[in-house]
Amino acid sequence: MSLHKPSVLDGSDTKERVDRPGGCGRYLVLGYGNPGREDDGLGPTAAAAIEADGWANVTVLSNYQLVPEDVFEIANADVVWFVDASRSGGEPFEVIALPPSDAISFASHSATPQELLALTAQYFGRRPKAHMLAIRGYRFAFREGLSGRAGRNLEQALVFLRRSIGGVDEALRLHHTPKEAE
Repeated sequence: MSLHKPSVLDGSDTKERVDRPGGCGRYLVLGYGNPGREDDGLGPTAAAAIEADGWANVTVLSNYQLVPEDVFEIANADVVWFVDASRSGGEPFEVIALPPSDAISFASHSATPQELLALTAQYFGRRPKAHMLAIRGYRFAFREGLSGRAGRNLEQALVFLRRSIGGVDEALRLHHTPKEAE
């Protein structure tokens, strides 16, 4: 899988973007992970923060893992952001462009983003623009709450995600060049 580390954003104009999201279309933010495993809760925590923003054109889902039933919401979106913790990725986060998988094979209630995108294309004829926001985590023990370092990474990732929802093409072009997942 090819990954590219985005530049760190300082959040200086985040308030303006949050109040007036300039992006067009329907967005889906799908945060997943286990909040009972410390930093594995980065995805659901990010999803809760975006949901609290209350944007009319943004649907937010949060779960322990991706499931085939998620394709119903994916099919209704123009842009999908999958948000998860990363055990070994770049700091503070990485963005990966996600094409649909060529093959669909998953357990009954566990799937990859690419498999869900393939199901969406196969059954709904829809291919939303999709990205993985992999936020770097450090501690994954059976305990609730984020580590301090992961919390700081989350703050920077949220600045980027909010800017991206306000203008996904502009944010991706200006702040980094994503590479497609292999």
